[in-house]
Amino acid sequence: MASQHIVQSPKNATLADVLDRVLDKGLVVAGDIKIKLLDVELLTIQVRLVVCSVDKAVEMGMDFWRNDPHLSSLARREPPPALPAPPPAVRDER
Repeated sequence: MASQHIVQSPKNATLADVLDRVLDKGLVVAGDIKIKLLDVELLTIQVRLVVCSVDKAVEMGMDFWRNDPHLSSLARREPPPALPAPPPAVRDER
């Protein structure tokens, strides 16, 4: 039988080590909060949180900031759509 070695991480991980690992691998937090009164649902809050580095977000296809003109100067700014012309006035012929 081949011998197996257990590799343990250092027990004194610094905050920088934890942040480095979270940003490198990513962290997803998901949860639902429901408030009910007599079986009537009054409020539902759905929380979805992703914490990761920019490189990891791009790798996952979450690069929304590249196309948003408010977040990137390289995004194409399109003029707002023109309002439709008002309908012609209807005359009351009495």
